[in-house]
Amino acid sequence: MATKSAEHAHIEHLVATRLPGSPIYQFLLSTVQITSASRGLCIARLPLTQVHMNSGDSLHGSVTATIVDWMGGMAISTHDLRDKSGVSVDIHVTYQSGAKVGEAIEIEGIAEK
Repeated sequence: MATKSAEHAHIEHLVATRLPGSPIYQFLLSTVQITSASRGLCIARLPLTQVHMNSGDSLHGSVTATIVDWMGGMAISTHDLRDKSGVSVDIHVTYQSGAKVGEAIEIEGIAEK
């Protein structure tokens, strides 16, 4: 098994210790798995369940915005292994297609600074 980078280990630590302290993140992201992390980049996988769906049985837009908010913070934290990344002030989401229960989505966060 390959050794995880310091950034990967740090993000997994944040997920294990900080996610439980946020009710919305705990509710929506309790099954998230960090698959990779390096300086400025974080990649995760999230299996989708019914709690993630809208009334049309597709991934809810508010869930997507929450994921973008969370992943932005994770990507920022990879730069210097910080525990806190600040607050989001502008989030833009472009939708390509709907995701359904039972599918897993890949979440990629990139932070240049």
